Order: sequence, then structure tokens, then C-alpha cells
Amino acid sequence: MTVAPATAAADPLMAIAPKTNLLGVAFAELEAEMQALGLPKFRARQVWRWIWRHGLTSFDEMSDLGKPVRELLAAQFSVDRPAVSRRLQSVDGTIKWLIRFADGNEAECVYIPDKARGTLCISSQVGCTLTCSFCHTGTQKLVRNLTVAEICGQVLLAMDELNDWPAGKPDRRLTNIVLMGMGEPLFNYDNVATAMRMIMSGEGVAISKRRITLSTSGVVPEIKRCGDELGVNLAISLHATRDELRNELVPINRKYPLAELIDACRNYPGLSNARRITWEYVMLDGVNDSDEDCRALLALIKGIPSKLNLIPFNPWPGSPYICSSDDRIEAFAKRVLNAGYASPVRTPRGRDILAACGQLKSESQRERRQKTGIAGAA
Repeated sequence: MTVAPATAAADPLMAIAPKTNLLGVAFAELEAEMQALGLPKFRARQVWRWIWRHGLTSFDEMSDLGKPVRELLAAQFSVDRPAVSRRLQSVDGTIKWLIRFADGNEAECVYIPDKARGTLCISSQVGCTLTCSFCHTGTQKLVRNLTVAEICGQVLLAMDELNDWPAGKPDRRLTNIVLMGMGEPLFNYDNVATAMRMIMSGEGVAISKRRITLSTSGVVPEIKRCGDELGVNLAISLHATRDELRNELVPINRKYPLAELIDACRNYPGLSNARRITWEYVMLDGVNDSDEDCRALLALIKGIPSKLNLIPFNPWPGSPYICSSDDRIEAFAKRVLNAGYASPVRTPRGRDILAACGQLKSESQRERRQKTGIAGAA
């Protein structure tokens, strides 16, 4: 006897299409969605402002929409934030969220408060493909790219907790965004770009492109595109001044060596003394912290409007490196400053909750392996 394949008609559950999460729908697409439902285009602007300006997650609260419209929208769409698997708060006020997506995968985002600003460090991928040897995140294999809704959801989730609605108020606590969390943003460029345009929209969260920094390990072909299309600040995860060492610390250097990377940065659109490249340089004892390394670094970036961000190495379990001494970091920073470059030493934040630079790592993959009996640490 031949058994017919299951069909939507045979199984009513299969006929129920998943709702579209509007956190992943750009404004022009939202207008098209409204028209497809037989609604006028202006409904898109109303819905958009409720979601992105006021942070609403329920259509029932959208008071300028009639009840039939609210019911229609609720049947088709959702406004879902990622779930929070774990929330940790450091003694210095830093907050780290381990967030879980609908498929069970996880990533981390971190809020770093300061006197003059509040910075949210967001992830663009689950895991990372770069395997930088000093980075804890790099020890977790890439699982997948995050969607537009999952990237935007990190921002809105943080704003919920920080009581930052309505967006754009003068005393907002979240003022800056850095794409320095899990993953390489330029390997997920299309989703990252769409998400950042939505976050920058003056009709919503309205965080200026001048307050958004994208950090890349050096995906050279996408750097110019990022400058042309987004105009956000650029940070380069540099960490070495010669190809031999950078091949070890940042393996993508084997594909895009220093000469190509520096040339792309030198030609980054809109670069000026008012808009400089940030060079991230983790300080590793006996590896890249000598006076000779400093001279080579200054020679490498000569002529490029720049500032240097010297990062004391943040240890993690099993790390093969140790942090440079305070005296060595101070001497390195002084030499950079004397050469005319701003050279702040990044104050480690959230070390006690593994939320500092290079420490982010999801626990989901290790937990899954433990449940399935697969040996090996994440």
C-alpha cells in the first residue's frame, strides 16, 4: 500500500505559517506588507514608531490603530525579542546577557556604562569563524549568521532593561553601539547593514552613525562598501605589525595580508581628522609589546587619521597568553602619544563575568555536546 505524503490539508498545523517578526522588516518592506493586507501605507509609519520609538511588543497597545487593524496585524506579525538565558552583572556595572534565539542557539551582548555614555556591544554571529588565537570567542566554531531581527533584538532588549523608552530622550542610557561581540560583522554584512540602518532611523531608535563602530579583523573587500553604504566608524582588530605574527594571532591575515588591509583603511570613505580609524591592539606579554613593535606600529599607520586602543589582554580558561605588565603598557602608550596619536588604554570592564574584550562565548554548544554525550570542551 502506498502512503501519501503529508500535506497541509491533512495536518492543520502544517498550514499555519510562522508570523513575521517585524524587528527584521525595514520600513519600505513594512509599507509593502501593509498594502498587501489591504491597509493604507501610512499604517506602516504608525506601526514603525510604536515599535522603534516606543518599544511596544503588543499590537493591542498601539492606540491609534482600530481594533480590527490590531487584530489583523497580530495574526500576521510578531515583535519578538530574543529570550534571556542568563543575565550577569559585574561589580563595575557592566551587564552581560546570554540570549537564546528561536532555534536554541545563543550569543552574548554586553552593556558597558560610563559617565559620559553607555555602550552596547552586540554580536553578529553565533560563534566565530576567525579562530584568533588570543580570543575566547574564536574557540567556538561558527554556527550561523544572526538575522536582522536577532541583531536589532539585542538593542531593543537592552533598551527595555535600561528603561530607555521612548527612544531619543535626552537622558538615554544607551548612547553608543559597537559591533565587537561574537562573530565577524563583515562576514554577515547584508544583515548587519540592514539592522544598523533600522537602528539609525530618525523615526526610531535614532542612534547616529557617528556613535556606531564596526570592528573587523580585516575582511578587505567589504571595508569600502561599509564606508560607502553605512558611514559608521571603523575599528580594525590589528594586534600585530608583521604578517608572520598576525597570521598566528589573526589567521584571516593569510587571506588579506597587512599591505592590503592598510591600503583599504587608508582609503576608507569619509576618513578625516574628525573621523579616524581605531586600531585595536591587544597587549600580549613578550609577543607584540616591545619598543620595536611600537615603532613598527607607528610606521604602519603613518599618514592615516588614527587613534589606538591598547587593550590589556583579558585572560580566559586555557588561554596560551598573559597580559603585558602595567609598566610595559604604560611605556607603549607613552611612545604612541608622543608620536601624536590618541592612545587610550582600555579599562577592562566586566572581567568578573567574562564580559571583557575577547571573553564572550556562548555556552549553548558545550551544553549540547554534554547532553548528546559528545566529548570535548567548547
